[in-house]
Amino acid sequence: MSQTKSDRLADVHAEALLEFNRAYSPQQDVRLQCLQDRRFVSIPGAQWEDALKAQFENRPRFEVNKIHMSCMRIFNEYRNNRISVDYRAKDNGATEDVADTMDGLYRADEQECNAQEAYDNAFDEGITGGMGAWRLRAAYEDEEDEDSDRQRICMEPIYDADSSVFFDADAKRQDKRDATRCWVISSMSLAAFTEEHGGATTFPKDGALVEFDWFTPDVAYIAEYYKIEEKKVKYQVWKFLPTEEEQKIEASDEEEAEKLKAQGFILVRSKTITRKRVHKYIMSGDRILEDCGYIAGKCIPIIPFYGKRAFIDNVERIQGHVRLTTDLMRLYNMLISLLAEISVYSPIEKPIFTPEQIQGHENAWSRDSIDRPAYQLVNPITQVDGSVVPAGPIGYVKPPQIPQALVALMQLCNVDMQELLGSQGGAEEVVSNISAKAVELIQTRLDMQTFIYMDNFAKAMKRCGEVWKGMAQELYDEEGREMKTVGVDGSEDTIEIMKPVMEDGVTSYENDLTTGRFDVVTDVGPSFVTRRDGTVRALSGVLQFTQDPQERAAITGVIFQNLDGEGLTDLKEWNRRRLINMGVIKPTEEEQKQLDEAAKNAQPDPQSTFLAAEAEKSTALAQKALADTTVALANAEKIQAETQEILKKIGALDIDMLLQLVNAQKGEQPAAAPAPAAPVAQ
Repeated sequence: MSQTKSDRLADVHAEALLEFNRAYSPQQDVRLQCLQDRRFVSIPGAQWEDALKAQFENRPRFEVNKIHMSCMRIFNEYRNNRISVDYRAKDNGATEDVADTMDGLYRADEQECNAQEAYDNAFDEGITGGMGAWRLRAAYEDEEDEDSDRQRICMEPIYDADSSVFFDADAKRQDKRDATRCWVISSMSLAAFTEEHGGATTFPKDGALVEFDWFTPDVAYIAEYYKIEEKKVKYQVWKFLPTEEEQKIEASDEEEAEKLKAQGFILVRSKTITRKRVHKYIMSGDRILEDCGYIAGKCIPIIPFYGKRAFIDNVERIQGHVRLTTDLMRLYNMLISLLAEISVYSPIEKPIFTPEQIQGHENAWSRDSIDRPAYQLVNPITQVDGSVVPAGPIGYVKPPQIPQALVALMQLCNVDMQELLGSQGGAEEVVSNISAKAVELIQTRLDMQTFIYMDNFAKAMKRCGEVWKGMAQELYDEEGREMKTVGVDGSEDTIEIMKPVMEDGVTSYENDLTTGRFDVVTDVGPSFVTRRDGTVRALSGVLQFTQDPQERAAITGVIFQNLDGEGLTDLKEWNRRRLINMGVIKPTEEEQKQLDEAAKNAQPDPQSTFLAAEAEKSTALAQKALADTTVALANAEKIQAETQEILKKIGALDIDMLLQLVNAQKGEQPAAAPAPAAPVAQ
């Protein structure tokens, strides 16, 4: 009996709740600490929460937030050294041109959806609390066009990731590539939940399902639930021996196997592979709200980022830059508040009066430090016999002294805070006449304090590139689709996906993302503006030692192309065209089309036409002279051949006859035979 859809979703929901409890239970305290750390550094007054707040009730509670500036330094270091994703061809089926296309499409997707917001939010939450995250989602290019099904990939922020993102308990890898389940929790008001999903029911508090309150009197929680489903598929490879042609089919396709067998193919091998697809659901505490089906790609599209991470007692422990400094910060704030309180009252000795002396003047004395009157009044003391004795205070309370322990503690706190947060003293000591090497060493020392966060974020960015690649290979496969790409310098271009081209009579496709395999690498370095300034400085130095005019022109053009300034747009466009004509830089597809079109429609130059005609005339004369020479040589060879033939025929004729024949062949008159010589007298 087949299972109904409602029964299947009920089983999915029960399994999801059970697995979520396994993932949430060991992480509950860890994630709560992450949330407290983010509150500690970001919310005013949060550093006095818990027991200290009650202890210092009605007393000064100053808050010197040294941690915030330290976190900002790390965050600014990240912003100045953006991490980029780069694709590289991995096998013969992939090309560097397609890898460059993927780079441009990835940057274009980042630009379209403002991915920097997602990255910045994840990094901020990661360095303060210990964990951040963002998601990748396929979104329609035009939500209002009902006829357009084209989609692009968006990077969206996930806020409060330490309280909302949970992977299955068996996922151990830092980038969670080994995860099979993931939940992203968000809250809704009860009214909104009722309107959208038809009402909320009280989640049962029984068994293993008591760890998380899906419904509260104020809000209801829902979750995006991602589950990787695996399916084993057996493939067969059939081969036609005369031509060595191979065909690969699924083993279950018996009809196709019979066709191949009839054509003379034989089965040479088989292989079983595992296919992975990601199934997405929307769930609440009591049911599956929506079955979203399979999504693009083979990976869970949730990218986590951890500040610091370790597995201890088989529990994933995470923390950020704040965790180790909270106790020191609380102690420092307490000492500052005590010191301020002591300093306020230290110049004043508090007088001591009897009730009879102060009666009626209590208010004036209590406001003495505020109103600062010229004098105060007291009542005289009445003795037993009724006589009045004027008298001042019966004593004084000495002002508090600043304890030496308090000063020592503050000094220790400052030293420890510098060790934990990283001292900026080295950077502040840089003066105008310091060497560049010393500046570099100081900057390297400061960079090493933030290296762990940058390295962990690079791992998250690499995973993002892998997830994007899997989604793009399924979404960006429409033949002839034009898409925007963005270069590393921010320049925009348009390419055609799956562009058909003919090569040796065979149709192939340019910009085909589905063929070949690609590696994903990340580049951690200065921002493009910083690197561009460095390029200008480096080329300016090289220009001083370059003498060749052509090389100087090329270097000068590249330097000009990397300059920024008002009103340089037209000049930079002209300079780029010049560099393209010089062969220094490679034109884009659009620029190449324009060059080809301009060459096709260009009017011939009269002088160039005259010179070309003269060159053709000279070539023709040279060819004619060559032809005449060839004919003359051929005639000479013919005569020589005929002469040899005649010699063969005359055989034993005498020399006189031979000469006559030769002369006759040349058209000359035969010469008279010489007279015989007279006999000589004896």
